[in-house]
Amino acid sequence: MLTGMTIIETEIEDGRGLVVGGSSGRDIERVAREVFGWDPVRPGIARAVADVLAGDDVLGVMPTGYGKSAVYQLAGALLPGLTIVVSPLIALQADQVAGLADRRGARPAAILNSTVSAAKAARTWEQVEDGTLGYLFLAPEQLANDEVVERLAAADVDLFVVDEAHCVSSWGHDFRPDYLRLGEVVGRIGGEAGRPPVLALTATGSRPVREEVLQRLGMPDAHVLTHGFDRPNIHLAVQRHEQESDKVAAVLDDVESLAKPGLLYVATKKATEVFAEELRLRGMRAEAYHGGLPAKRRREMHAAFHDGEVDVVVATSAFGMGIDKSDVRFVVHAAITESLDEYYQELGRAGRDGDPAAAKLHYREEDLGLRKFFGTTKPKRKALERFVAAANGRGSLKEIAGVLEISVRRATVLADLLVDAGVAEMDGRELRLTESNASVAADAALEAAESRQRIDASRLAMMRQYAETRGCRRQFLLAYFGDETSGPCGSCDTCEEGSAQRVAESRSTDDEDVPFPVDATVEHSAWGEGRVMSVEDDRITVFFESQGYRTLALAAVEQHDLLVRTDA
Repeated sequence: MLTGMTIIETEIEDGRGLVVGGSSGRDIERVAREVFGWDPVRPGIARAVADVLAGDDVLGVMPTGYGKSAVYQLAGALLPGLTIVVSPLIALQADQVAGLADRRGARPAAILNSTVSAAKAARTWEQVEDGTLGYLFLAPEQLANDEVVERLAAADVDLFVVDEAHCVSSWGHDFRPDYLRLGEVVGRIGGEAGRPPVLALTATGSRPVREEVLQRLGMPDAHVLTHGFDRPNIHLAVQRHEQESDKVAAVLDDVESLAKPGLLYVATKKATEVFAEELRLRGMRAEAYHGGLPAKRRREMHAAFHDGEVDVVVATSAFGMGIDKSDVRFVVHAAITESLDEYYQELGRAGRDGDPAAAKLHYREEDLGLRKFFGTTKPKRKALERFVAAANGRGSLKEIAGVLEISVRRATVLADLLVDAGVAEMDGRELRLTESNASVAADAALEAAESRQRIDASRLAMMRQYAETRGCRRQFLLAYFGDETSGPCGSCDTCEEGSAQRVAESRSTDDEDVPFPVDATVEHSAWGEGRVMSVEDDRITVFFESQGYRTLALAAVEQHDLLVRTDA
């Protein structure tokens, strides 16, 4: 992943004056103003639109709440053909279509997913085929259907959009196997006109995630456009606890004292109910939200929170993508998340209006054990061997699942593991083994599963470092996402108590005194090539594709020559 991939990375800027493919920055601004009511266009949006109009692939890395959907909405308004948008959340698809319908002059938009009736789907396909549809929103699962891909291949597709693109990355916090096939799918779409430009959008922009997204989606020459991840209006803090009871009491006190509305994230469905009830007893309008609620109830909760009828939503991570509320005053976490990517995306739901907001993590070291419990599980060897044996001579996952008497979802998980291990290929819902020896295929799949376990442990280790750092928390977060800072932020708990400044003063800022600066590529004798992610006074954190994030003592690195720079 770290080699053979050229990334053109640009801090995005204003698009005024750009001239691309017959459309200028003035065209983009005019359509933004007249159709969507955006004046001016946010910095970076016009640049991304200009690039896709010129036929270039683009990876847009923009923070939560920045309005990334404006890129494909504007591009789709300026392109004559169809814009396909792959989005993981049905509710979010519905919101986007409703928003486009409210824009006078916007091109027609429609959805194809499991909730759409046969009659409505037929009407949508008619619009696709006669060229009158501007935007088509799909769940990634829809593109596992060969018939759907073939019909799209026959259409006039001008842009293929992958929203929440971090879902394609094993290093992202929301990895989804269905996203793995999108690179192959886009290669089949476009007909005689050829493959359309790909626009991938994500709010989780750590370098390992970016690199894997580009690789998985087949975008080696993409323009990577990033917007600064700093949200200076959000105060960052972590409070450590020894006892669970003390933590619960502190969380409740925090939520009660903070300006409303806000979000309280917890680890389990049961915890959402318990905390919501305790908050109601304290006089707050609090509601519990988790993925086990009926779809209707989840929609009602979103609407109530958006309309100001709820003070606090107590939620698992299921309450996330698609929240469009600018005045959230706090995001409190009662449990550690599985990665900094997930944590930053969730805290970014606070203070989108630019006014002061708070993000606080309540942390017990014991909470790490719960996250490890929820991590990737490794399948049994016998189960894998039986699956490979059943797949020989059969192609359909449904057929294989029927023979083994397992669910299609379970069969999909095992199939994706074999694909990830390089011993099988997927074509729609058809599995083709490239290694028919059950024992050899099982070995490869188990190795892939172990790699995913290392990924989970690695991401959790970085989350722990954030929770326990004595340096500036904002500096830590921004370094993780590849942003430079001039010094401690002054607006986090470690800055306020003085430890951030002491840590900063103890670090050398002279590159000659830093043998392995941030973003340097290095070689480890056992772990291979890596990239330096952060440097402290006594330690260095390196990302290795085979191992994940590893924190090494600088004294040991220098004493035993553990690392060699490969970019010097």
